[in-house]
Amino acid sequence: MPIYQRKVRKGSIMSNGFVMITGASSGIGREFARQLARKGYSLILVARRGKRLEKLAQELVKYRCQTEIITADLSRPEECARVMKETKEFPIKLFINNAGFGACGDFTDTDAETELQMIDVNVKAMHLLMKLMLKKMEKQENQGYILNVASSAGLLPAGPFMATYYATKAYMVSLTRAVAAEQRSKRSRIYVGALCPGPVDTEFNDVAKVKFALPGITPQYCASYALEQMRKRKTIIVPKFTIRAATTMARFVPQKMLIPVIGQLQKKKF
Repeated sequence: MPIYQRKVRKGSIMSNGFVMITGASSGIGREFARQLARKGYSLILVARRGKRLEKLAQELVKYRCQTEIITADLSRPEECARVMKETKEFPIKLFINNAGFGACGDFTDTDAETELQMIDVNVKAMHLLMKLMLKKMEKQENQGYILNVASSAGLLPAGPFMATYYATKAYMVSLTRAVAAEQRSKRSRIYVGALCPGPVDTEFNDVAKVKFALPGITPQYCASYALEQMRKRKTIIVPKFTIRAATTMARFVPQKMLIPVIGQLQKKKF
């Protein structure tokens, strides 16, 4: 595949470096790649589906940005380590930790193997890649951006009928907040944040076998809003006003009242 290079604009997030995106073959990850390619950033795209990555890389050729692709199954720790090894020499200034998936159903009915794989990707891979990337950025003049793609589910106490998914996203949000606070306490120039959208119109719905009860936002809006808020160094990024309002108000509702309501909303999805 031809490799193209284009100088990044002055005053942008990354002056001379790469953006690495996991889960880049579809949905929000793919949209991040498209928007950042248009801005001239060099990309490292990571996902399980190699043919989709190749198709996306060919699509991005018109922007004449340097694009590298890595096919990897991030549910396996050794694959996470391989990705970091293969990108060791690349100056990564923005890491979008996006790989993940969900599943819907009664906890006693959902497939245990699928749920454990979900934990491997949504929690273990996210955690490991974030830690390794943070250490890498500390060596790169102690600066860079890390954006974990979570969900508004992570801002709620629990999600009956999507129990495992909600739990994985709560872990991601909690970890992000803690690490972001650590970085601020050290006066680090490394940004750590979490994108927490509500429903987004992507393939997630098909993989999770759900139909959202609420109208979703487009991946285009989700990605552009996230990049804008990241520049403002917002730790928790929630793209839609109604979702921001709902998750804020939820903090004041007793959990024994709130959790059954969330469960009823989830049941409408399947």
